[in-house]
Parts: sequence; C-alpha cells; structure tokens
Amino acid sequence: MKHSTANILREYGPFEGVDAVHGVTWDGERVWFASGEKLNALDPDSGKTLRSIDVAAHAGTAFDGEHLFQIAEDRIHKIDPQTGRVLHTIPAPGGGNDSGLTWAEGTLWVGEYRDRKIHQIDPETGAILRTLESNRFVTGVTWVEGALWHGTWEGDESELRRIDSNTGEVLESVKLPAGVGVSGLEFDGEDRFFCGGGGSGKVRAVRRPL
Repeated sequence: MKHSTANILREYGPFEGVDAVHGVTWDGERVWFASGEKLNALDPDSGKTLRSIDVAAHAGTAFDGEHLFQIAEDRIHKIDPQTGRVLHTIPAPGGGNDSGLTWAEGTLWVGEYRDRKIHQIDPETGAILRTLESNRFVTGVTWVEGALWHGTWEGDESELRRIDSNTGEVLESVKLPAGVGVSGLEFDGEDRFFCGGGGSGKVRAVRRPL
C-alpha cells in the first residue's frame, strides 16, 4: 500500500453562520458545502460564498452534472440548484447513519459512517446495488478517474484512502495532520480534493497525490 502525507493547498472559512461543514461537491466552477440547514456555493478562487439554498443538509452532497443530491437525516433529496426546489426524494441506505455521497456513472455512492460501509445505490429508487466494507469509519466518498476514494475520521486522525471498488481493499493512504478532520470529500476533476472540515467550519483543498 502506498502512503503519503497530505499537502493542504488552501483553507477556506470559517464562514459566517456556519457551525460545521458536512458534505462537499464540485459543479465544475464552485464548491457546494452542506452546513446543516443550508447548501452553500463557494468560489474557490476568491474564497467567497456566492449563494446559499435553504435546505436540510446534514451529511454528504453530490452533483450529477445537472442536479445536486443532499443527505437530509434518513433521506436523499435531489435538488434543482437554480431554484433550490427538491425534485425527488429516496431513502438513504444507512437510515440516518449516512455520511459521504458522490455521483459516478449513473449511480450514487453513499458512505455509512460507523458501520464502515460504502453502498452503491439506484438514484431513482434508493435500492442498494452493492456494498463495500471498510475497516475504518467512512466519511466522504468520491471517484478519481475510475478509482474510489473515501475519507476516514476517528478521534483526531483522518486520512484519504483509495480503495479497490470491487473488494474494498485499501490501495493508497494520504494522511492529514493530527487534529484535521475530514467530513465530506470531492475531487475537482484535475488536481485537488475538497475536504469538509466538520466542526472546524472549514473547507480544505488538498493536492491529489501523483
């Protein structure tokens, strides 16, 4: 297994009125982050929050190229980012113990925090298509060029892990500094991960390891 230390490129926040950052996603221009009762759009160049949508936003966030998906307690809402309207709702596989959320090739992938699982689900029905087991608490999940990555956070230790999407075997680990937690996780399609910082109220950009 490959080991490295995280290269934190930039920290954003804390943000006014935001106690904690949960899920994060990337729409090609902005980072969206969930802060409990709002979804917020962050400009990664200026560091400014451009707008917010009033919607329950308790855990993972995803973007399918057109719509946002947001975990709200034991449900997943499909949201129109233009209007903020909830278009569709499905059950979350962890029944309220869900963490990360990402979109890949027509399906949603959902982390289940304390049960140390990642589920692939049908975005229309919420049906579980398959489940991977982890040996650490699972926070954010994302895909990087066909490879599945997830965040872990136990105590004051966090890592980003690349795993085999068929077996769950850990192939690579990127360790964050002590005391830096990872809640949400998203890849920007180029060279950065965006990491939600939980109760720190921050979003961090971490360089993707080569």
